[in-house]
Amino acid sequence: MAERGCARAAQGGRAGAGRRAVPAPEAEGPRGSRTVPGSLERRRCLYLRTGRACCQMVEVLLAALILVCSSVSCGSAGGYTGLPALGGIYYYQYGGAYSGFSGADGERAQQLDQRFYLLKLPIAKAAMVVGGCLLVFPCVLILVGVLQVPWHFPAWLLIECTLHIVIAVGTVPALYYFLHSLLSVYNSSVCKEREQLYQSKGYQGFWCSLHGAEIAAGLLGCMAAMAYLLSAGLAVRDYRTVHEQKQKPLQL
Repeated sequence: MAERGCARAAQGGRAGAGRRAVPAPEAEGPRGSRTVPGSLERRRCLYLRTGRACCQMVEVLLAALILVCSSVSCGSAGGYTGLPALGGIYYYQYGGAYSGFSGADGERAQQLDQRFYLLKLPIAKAAMVVGGCLLVFPCVLILVGVLQVPWHFPAWLLIECTLHIVIAVGTVPALYYFLHSLLSVYNSSVCKEREQLYQSKGYQGFWCSLHGAEIAAGLLGCMAAMAYLLSAGLAVRDYRTVHEQKQKPLQL
């Protein structure tokens, strides 16, 4: 009996040695899941490292800067503020130093400041609304990319490409309207009279011309338009990638 048991054990050992080790199959993901390079990576955390996500983050930064620069024109009226408790003496509101304005000149300075502020207010508000929309839009696209919506619904990439092109093209007339409206305000009689009044008292910095924040807003708008065109091209590239990957057979 012992000999038979040893013989069987030897035969089993030979048979086992002749067999090849078969690795255990890896756990398969959901049906249709594949690894897609670039901005269509299946892992959500890797999406933020893709070219399209980086371009969208640049769009967020540019929109935030546009919003900040536009808000400068929507700030205080500037100039001089009347203090009735001081007998009609007008003080420079930023420094508190004696302004040299009194009586009719001080009242006229306040009126011109207020009228000039009201002329610029609608333009500044419109620019802030546009900047806010440009800030929200790429944030939504980043969220959509993290949730892998383009992989499950590839047509979204074509919709995204169309929206990018529309925004990029629409930025051009928006910038023209913004700068043209500001120049119209600066060429108005209110601005000219205000500039002359302040210059008569020896104050500089009240010129009727575009200031740095407004010029920066225009340049940032041009950069945002180029970023949206680049995003449109990346969306088309990723759509082709998704289409090619879905045509391939499943790889275990």
